[in-house]
Amino acid sequence: MIPANHLSPAELAALLAFHADAGVEWLLEDEAVDRFAEFEAMKAKRAEARSAPQSAPTGTGQRQGAGAQQSAPAQSRSAAPAAPAASPPSVAIPDEQAIKEAQFAAETARSLPELRTAMESFNHCNLKNSARNLVFAEGDPASGIMIIGPMPYADDDRDGQPFSGRLGEMLERMLLGIGLARQDVLLTNVVPWRPPGNRVPSGREADICRPFIERQIALAEPKQLLLLGNFTARFFFGGADTIHQLRGEWRELSAGGHRVPALATLHPQDLVTAPVNKRFAWQDLLVFKAKINA
Repeated sequence: MIPANHLSPAELAALLAFHADAGVEWLLEDEAVDRFAEFEAMKAKRAEARSAPQSAPTGTGQRQGAGAQQSAPAQSRSAAPAAPAASPPSVAIPDEQAIKEAQFAAETARSLPELRTAMESFNHCNLKNSARNLVFAEGDPASGIMIIGPMPYADDDRDGQPFSGRLGEMLERMLLGIGLARQDVLLTNVVPWRPPGNRVPSGREADICRPFIERQIALAEPKQLLLLGNFTARFFFGGADTIHQLRGEWRELSAGGHRVPALATLHPQDLVTAPVNKRFAWQDLLVFKAKINA
């Protein structure tokens, strides 16, 4: 391991940026902590809780239990206040129930601000537990143009805004090429919480978040959709084709009863990591421009 004091300021800044992009969000503590021992202790407590009796015995044992309660009222009173803490607001529920809860929360929202409030109160997606911020739609809903990415990245999660940092700068250059500015469109993501380490959201995580992105489309009523990246294109179009197979072709989508033409192209991240992709994205953007100017 190279000590930090042996690195130049530029090297140290690059190292910190790498750790932030990889999902590292906490510095080392002053004293070493054995996380493995903590995890084993937590598992032991959970196993002990599961093995504890869940209900009072019947028959004679029940009468004995009642007598024990009468002989130790102080103990019962001291244990009573701890009961409400056993059901935190973010308690895990089956995925199917989480999807239904998301559908209900999305359908009850009558505007984008109401939908944001509903999503801020939603606690049944595990991604919310590790994310710093909810990254909600931003821009001009009245523009008729909606651009959807896959998920927030580290800069988005830090700022609470979609397409922040260098990926946002790349998107702004893409839009500028066809005469659009960031404030001229509505920007959002399929998944509103950043997955740890920028990993791809799981199928179940995407299913839980689907009602929210579909409700955003239904409420904004865009005239055209621009879908960015492999995950986003597969999410809406289905199948297992890559973005290079799905890009550049208009398709019609339906979300919450709202039908809208959608075009898929490469994500700004694809252009940053492989600049050769810029020519493909430019071709798609010209197709998109022709549609919105028709």
